[in-house]
Amino acid sequence: MSTYRISGLDPAPFRALFGLDAAALQAHGVQRCYVDQSPGFPDRIQLQELAIGDTALLLNYEHQPAPTPYRASHAIFISEKATHAARFDNQVPQVLRSRLISLRAFDAQHAMLDAEVVEGQQLEAQIRLFFANPNVAYLHAHNAKRGCYAALVTRGDDVTTIASGA
Repeated sequence: MSTYRISGLDPAPFRALFGLDAAALQAHGVQRCYVDQSPGFPDRIQLQELAIGDTALLLNYEHQPAPTPYRASHAIFISEKATHAARFDNQVPQVLRSRLISLRAFDAQHAMLDAEVVEGQQLEAQIRLFFANPNVAYLHAHNAKRGCYAALVTRGDDVTTIASGA
């Protein structure tokens, strides 16, 4: 049986934004949001819902930076309290399990080979199905309703970090 890893984003590239005032954030095209409902603010670093009363930064993130026709970016939420990227080996975090997910399969040249929309409870089966194809190098999970990037999925036997599309 193949293994897989679901990874959150590295917080290092975002740390310079943590704690900035509204004007400084606006200069970077970022907004601070106050979490007033849960679920509703999924943190892409820790791969969990933020709690009511927390703050989240809403920013544009280039999740597929490879210079191909599939180059892409979209809005994401991140927590200013995040200290390290979440790693889930052979399990789907609740933040993904509770949503409708668009799962996109890419090859080593960052071309999309396949895609499917599944309920989060069926995500693990779809991950394993895509990884049964030896040409699939990695997967991107997106929240299907709003299109936001959610997480990177790599093969468990190839956990060398594939920077999202890099």
